[in-house]
Amino acid sequence: MTTNVSLRRLRALCRKETLQILRDPSSHIIAFLLPVVMLFIFGYGINLDSTALQIGLVMEDASPEARHFADNLYGSPYLRVTTGFNRQAMQQAMTSGRIRGYVVVPSDFAEKLERPAETVPLLVVTDGAEPNTANFVENYVRGAWHGWLVQRAAERGEAQPIEIAIESRFWFNTAAKSRNYIIPGSITIIMTVIGTLLTSLVIAREWERGTMEALLASPMTRTELLLSKLLPYYVLGIISLFLCVGVSRFILDVPFRGSLLVLLGVGSLFMGGSLGMGLLFSTLLRNQFNAAQAALNAAFLPSLMLSGSFYEIQSMPGFIRAVTYLIPARYFVTAMQTLFLAGDIWPLILSSGLFLLLSAVFFIGLVALKTRRHLE
Repeated sequence: MTTNVSLRRLRALCRKETLQILRDPSSHIIAFLLPVVMLFIFGYGINLDSTALQIGLVMEDASPEARHFADNLYGSPYLRVTTGFNRQAMQQAMTSGRIRGYVVVPSDFAEKLERPAETVPLLVVTDGAEPNTANFVENYVRGAWHGWLVQRAAERGEAQPIEIAIESRFWFNTAAKSRNYIIPGSITIIMTVIGTLLTSLVIAREWERGTMEALLASPMTRTELLLSKLLPYYVLGIISLFLCVGVSRFILDVPFRGSLLVLLGVGSLFMGGSLGMGLLFSTLLRNQFNAAQAALNAAFLPSLMLSGSFYEIQSMPGFIRAVTYLIPARYFVTAMQTLFLAGDIWPLILSSGLFLLLSAVFFIGLVALKTRRHLE
């Protein structure tokens, strides 16, 4: 069997595939509507920022000092405070999920505050079912307490003991918004789904419609068949990628500091692997429904759970961390977060691009081995 590529035949096959894409509304939905919808869901539906924690405040002491401290809590930009006078009511509110924790200002608050040798009994109760949120509540209340002590000492002309001052400085994502971290990872998941879903249907569609027999009877080579199925969907996928980046930059206001040319290169390598994976399922299963289901399960779940886009890889068990090195989406997440938050950091981009190249060669090569020019 010859593998020579005829540009005339390849152009005709690509034109045929392009016309099918233009006449198929499902392709338009998958390539243009689905990524935008998913991007808005990820961008607005997922928020890891804890800037409005609901907490309760039990005021068992009505002294001016206690009210002064309560005012400091009310002024915190990170807390939304609900005042009460009963610990049991606050406990029920926390159990029902209306608040994330509560602070108790005990009845002897002002009395012990005047005796510096004693520890002021300020009680903070948090919900341990969500450890991260509990830590946020504790740290924010601790910060408000320390700030109030400093302010009180300044007003009274008292000296404060020198403490270690921690000055946080963000090199990347200086706004400290979780959306700036989530969106690049979300684009990876979206492009994984789009790439595998688009090509998981193309070969299976030819078999279901009975047009594959006509193609096999033509002088078309295996290389021409594969290229005609990859190139139009590659162009569609790249357009979808730049659409996602444009929406992220100009609508979701996520900064993009890298080069569009580098984005094109890394995106092309990732799309090659995703399209190859979808085409592999389409070639093996020859049924559009089964191929689409297999592509979604094999691409979406690993990219969501094991790419590091939402779940920290370093916190996973050792065996699972080892498995993540085999997931192409992990490397595309690294490249996208680098391009969005830091710019063209070449050591990270080149190492990620190398693995993406290997994965693209692997999947497309496997499709070439499984593609036959004869009926079985």
